[in-house]
Amino acid sequence: MQSLPIPPSIVGHTLELRPLDSADFEALYRVAADPLLWAQHPSPTRYQAPVFREWFDQALTSQSVVVVIDRASNALIGSSRYYDFSEEKREVAIGYTFLAREKWGGAANGELKRLMLDHAFRWVDTVWFHIGAQNIRSQRAMEKIGGRLSHSARKDVAGRTQENLFYKVERDAFVGNQL
Repeated sequence: MQSLPIPPSIVGHTLELRPLDSADFEALYRVAADPLLWAQHPSPTRYQAPVFREWFDQALTSQSVVVVIDRASNALIGSSRYYDFSEEKREVAIGYTFLAREKWGGAANGELKRLMLDHAFRWVDTVWFHIGAQNIRSQRAMEKIGGRLSHSARKDVAGRTQENLFYKVERDAFVGNQL
């Protein structure tokens, strides 16, 4: 499966994104070990080391995961991923995002998504976000960055089927408004 190209670094005002590396496990697990990060997630036990290790190993093979670094502290504060890239349809999805709880409700998620969208729109016209119908926190975050609800569908996630809401951001709307 083809992956969206990821540069060595994407730098914003307060965040830097770079590809996931095998040496990132410990630092990223320190963030992921917080059970509240996963409370509304399809994999609510991802805070457990073996469950996180499985996710991490799979993420390494995807070649499309970025770690999120707080530029002020140089600490890893989370990760996100590009997936379902279609050069033919000119679309990609962004998701599997998690951020340290101290970054919730602030500007970090918006900056992360803007950096990822800006990068993605070099190759695509549409970016999709698949959000669990029960994940109110992520739905609100999507609305804050200008995502528009397109439709809902059942999707296999973490070994079970769930109802997902499909939000999208179009390049023309993003470029014109910069969300």
